[in-house]
Amino acid sequence: MIAVRRRASKHLACFILGLTCLSSGTLPAQPFDQALFAEMRWRCIGPSRGGRTVAISGIPSQPNVFYMAAVNGGVWKTTDSGQEWTPIFDGQPTGSVGAIAIAPSDPKIIYVGCGEGLQRPDLAVGDGIYKSVDGGQSWKHLGLRDGQQIASILVDPTDANRVFAAVLGHPYGANPERGVFRSRDGGESWQRVLYRDENTGAADLAFEPGNPQTVYASLWAARVAPWEIRSGGSFTARGSGLFKSTDGGTTWRELTQALVTTTEGLPRMGIAIATGRPSRVYVLAGGTTPTSGLYRSDDGGEHFERVHSARRVTGTGPGAMGIGACTLRGESPAPDREQWGLRLPRTIPTSSTSPTHRPIGRPTLDAPSPGSRARPEGTTISASGSIRRIRESSR
Repeated sequence: MIAVRRRASKHLACFILGLTCLSSGTLPAQPFDQALFAEMRWRCIGPSRGGRTVAISGIPSQPNVFYMAAVNGGVWKTTDSGQEWTPIFDGQPTGSVGAIAIAPSDPKIIYVGCGEGLQRPDLAVGDGIYKSVDGGQSWKHLGLRDGQQIASILVDPTDANRVFAAVLGHPYGANPERGVFRSRDGGESWQRVLYRDENTGAADLAFEPGNPQTVYASLWAARVAPWEIRSGGSFTARGSGLFKSTDGGTTWRELTQALVTTTEGLPRMGIAIATGRPSRVYVLAGGTTPTSGLYRSDDGGEHFERVHSARRVTGTGPGAMGIGACTLRGESPAPDREQWGLRLPRTIPTSSTSPTHRPIGRPTLDAPSPGSRARPEGTTISASGSIRRIRESSR
């Protein structure tokens, strides 16, 4: 044992002596030919899945143009239906995005709401709303910085300066900058038009098709605990609800009691209105609470019926990610000819076999929803964890 220690000490001494000799002089840099690296280029080596995506939008008059935002990867643009994507938001101080809205009356005007708006253990918050008036070449910050999570943005189809923002608020604590905000000057100033308290934020917004003076909104009272490792609101409280305004957002009437008999633990809700039948309203109350399910109203929200409660529809994660509804192209708006699609935390086969809903396969691919944007000629860009594209020639 003593001999082994002596040999180790001898080797250590030789190593230290060698380092001393090297440090006593300066070794010249080895020259190399720069031409050897002239052909080298950066290339992406993965991962091929870019993370969660909850915001995507397109331009009806430009069928190949789409804008997409990852929850922590900025805004991207494609002009060839998704073949290639170009980042257009990298110069901004935040990369987390929860909502994108393009002004229908001027597609060069784009609003981006920052903060992914998902109650998760690994969420990323943002710093308010940004606006571009040149198709994403430059951006201007519009405020609502302390909202941290912007879950939805609506732009009046006829007035690009009239904008609504659903502000979810701080995920880990209370803050007053929550609720539904409205701007009438293109985001230069904001007015809070729907507010419950410092623990309740706004989760979703929807216009009545053809009548932007009628607005629906959902509020969600939930909070994430920093130590949680699951998705969804760790704590829920009274305050969540469904609301409707018929005067452009100035006054609101609560519809929650028409939806459920109790607001205790009411989950996050997504809203959609059938394009061919504005009186038909769909509400998806996500999660696994007793009030979770797909609800439908045929009288503009005055009365609701729960038409689906399967776990595969309501999900098990952070509540309703969104829902979309449309009348099938070329058909009259009959009750059994509408198609609804869900935006869930992950892409899963979802269908309904009830008499009023026929199977639609994978909703993020086959049905228009807040997470997908379809074109009349059949191109759909879908955002659900990753970006997918599908073309249908006979649809």
